[in-house]
Amino acid sequence: MPLPSTTVTRPEIRPFEPQDVTAAGGLLARRHALHRRAEPLLSPRYEDPGAAAGEVQILLEQGATGSVAVSGGEVTGYLLGFAKSPVWGANVWVEGAGHAASDAETIRDLYAAAAADWVDGGRDAHYAIVPASDRALVDAWFRLGFGLQHIHGIREVPDAAPPTPRRVSVRRATRADIPALAELDLTLPAHQGLSPVFSAGELPTLEDAARDWEESFDDEGFAYFVADHDGRVVGSAVGCALAKSSSHTGLTRPDHAGFLGFAAVLPEARGLGAGRALGEAVIEWCRVEGYSCVVADWRSTNLLSSRAWPRLGFRESFFRLHRRLGY
Repeated sequence: MPLPSTTVTRPEIRPFEPQDVTAAGGLLARRHALHRRAEPLLSPRYEDPGAAAGEVQILLEQGATGSVAVSGGEVTGYLLGFAKSPVWGANVWVEGAGHAASDAETIRDLYAAAAADWVDGGRDAHYAIVPASDRALVDAWFRLGFGLQHIHGIREVPDAAPPTPRRVSVRRATRADIPALAELDLTLPAHQGLSPVFSAGELPTLEDAARDWEESFDDEGFAYFVADHDGRVVGSAVGCALAKSSSHTGLTRPDHAGFLGFAAVLPEARGLGAGRALGEAVIEWCRVEGYSCVVADWRSTNLLSSRAWPRLGFRESFFRLHRRLGY
């Protein structure tokens, strides 16, 4: 008796075409519905296939290219990527709406087809935004050589104000704080450039940072906080509506969300609880402003923020994965 066949038929892979948008929207809506079971604070609107298809269409209008998988005449997966600012290298980004498949393994076939054209075009820095709760999908990307670079986190607003911090005091910043705010603007990118983050982000000059603060300080869309210790400003944080962040769009932007957009503490003041107190101040501001949830994001290799923000209740919602080719 012959042994049963163990051959797995892989789907047909072809280039993504405009007529694939509707089918892609259906796949994306199903992926997002599953994601919301794990993280219900995400927007329900993208469970609607039409709304999800609209996000796919936006990617095409931004110049995205990619591939689709077809099995039995049905689209069973898609992947789209497009280039962003050169600050990210010779890059291609697969955004939150840029991929979905009925079988996570199909993502590997889709990437193999799409990436060949991207690399032929000289783009060797690849990024992908992936639902953190979909471990099969994350694993498929990992097995393509991607690693975890950045985390999006989310949490509810609290029911009440946090307790008063003991070792530092937190208050709203004033114009008199601009020199200290400018110094702290350099503190975070300087820290990110160290081990084990090794970020290639450009470090501004103190003069440029102070000038930016002078020009933007009165913007009412932002809330600026500072932490004082022994009469000196040792930390700062910024809160705003998440809609002001270009890094959180579409599926990665929950409805009515506030944003912990920045926080930094001087190296010599770390360990006083200033970071936690500043984070709590922004979260409390979000509660008072009427936001329904708060979002933050951080580098997974930043040992300080990757420990501080989960302790403040932020849950992983999306991962930014990264692969640099040729090594």
